[in-house]
Formats: sequence, structure tokens, C-alpha cells
Amino acid sequence: MSYPQLLTPEEKLADAKKLLSLPRIVVICGSTRFMTEMNEADLRETKAGKIVVKPGCDMKSPHELWSDPVEAEALKVRLDDLHRAKIRLADEVLVVGDHIGDSTRAEIAYARSLGKPVRFTHPEVDPDA
Repeated sequence: MSYPQLLTPEEKLADAKKLLSLPRIVVICGSTRFMTEMNEADLRETKAGKIVVKPGCDMKSPHELWSDPVEAEALKVRLDDLHRAKIRLADEVLVVGDHIGDSTRAEIAYARSLGKPVRFTHPEVDPDA
């Protein structure tokens, strides 16, 4: 007697996206110092018919939500977890900017470990090229 193969969570998500006829989902990664470029990439990817997710907080800019250093550090941890969830949700990754820091390098490695295609606005900064 053979048993049906159980689907992984990733396979279930891919199947659900197909059943819902969702467009490709692209997650934008990179330093928040490139927020202007991220917004431009968002426009271009949206015009191309993709669903875009990207960082929603620029903690390099002052704001009351992260003015307390202790709260800011806790928020950074939560935002990093949230961005990894966006990477898991996405079909592909677009790295924006001409500089790759440690956080972005870790996001690229994470995306590639999941088998996600990774594109760059500046391909010369690809750490694996």
C-alpha cells in the first residue's frame, strides 16, 4: 500500500498562489539608506504586474516609534524576522543599491538557501558573483 506524499509548507504555499492566480511576488531587499531607490524599484516592479513587498520602516531616519534605544533594538529584531517572512512569501528577491552590508548579505544567503531567484539593481555587488 502506498501513501500519498505530504506537501511541505512551501509546496502548499506555491499551490495556494496558483489556485488564487496570484501574480509573482517580489521582495525588495537592501539597506534602508536606499529607500528612494526601493520606492522606484517598487514602482517598476508593480508596473510589470508583480506584487511588491519591501521594508516598511527606515530606522536610519528619526521617528518616535524607535526613539528609545532599547525599544529600537527590540524592534530591529522583530523587523528582521518580519523581513525573513517576506522572503519566504516571495517568489523572487530584488536587491537594491550599490552596497551590500551584513544584513543584506544575510538576507541574500537566506533567500538563496530557500531556492529563491535573486536579482540585483547593481549586479556587481552580488556577493556570490
